[in-house]
Amino acid sequence: MRRADRLFQILQFLRGGRLVTAAQLAERLEVTPRTIYRDIAHLIGSGVPLDGEAGVGYLMRDGYDLPPLMFSHDEIVALVSAARLMQAWGGSKMAAAAEEALVKIDAVLPEDARVRSGQVHVHAFEVRYGRQNWRDHLDLIEDAAERGIRLDMSYADAEGRSTRRIIRPLGVWFWGKVWTAIAWCELREAFRMFRLDRITDLQDAGRFKPEKGKTLKDFYEAEAYRDFHQ
Repeated sequence: MRRADRLFQILQFLRGGRLVTAAQLAERLEVTPRTIYRDIAHLIGSGVPLDGEAGVGYLMRDGYDLPPLMFSHDEIVALVSAARLMQAWGGSKMAAAAEEALVKIDAVLPEDARVRSGQVHVHAFEVRYGRQNWRDHLDLIEDAAERGIRLDMSYADAEGRSTRRIIRPLGVWFWGKVWTAIAWCELREAFRMFRLDRITDLQDAGRFKPEKGKTLKDFYEAEAYRDFHQ
């Protein structure tokens, strides 16, 4: 977690005049108490009115709150709509994060903007398709692409024929109805796109390092070359 994100979370925990100890903050944020002491000192130095001391706890004096987020009318519609789309069509973790984001945004919006966010008439509903573990697979592939993790995958083609292969996930694309994984396939030694609803099994197969000719940038360049020469 970035320090800026951690400082924001500390302020969230201290809102409402709650007395919170450094140990409690450290446990929730998965850092050491010493890190919390440094963060508290930084917040106090930045002008945040915190009272307390190490070993006792900290609280925020009344009258201080985070400044309200200022979003335009169109930005509120876009944020709420995007969060609802993720709730309906994102991975399991993405959907939970989208719901939490809506709660946090609503908590810090000015009253008129909060009313507007509740009046956004854009909704999304999950359409069930294929295997129902696609949500978990989406989370796994997105995380693997970020961390550089190879995946051992069982995949069924359009005719139902199944193959076992190792892939290097590079990203995920949403096509309005289905998600696909963009990956370097070690079985075919080429870039491939895999529909998530056709994946029957997915296992961690160890880390990989980016190699020339096998990165997402290389994939985009290959697609651009193919489109140009068609």
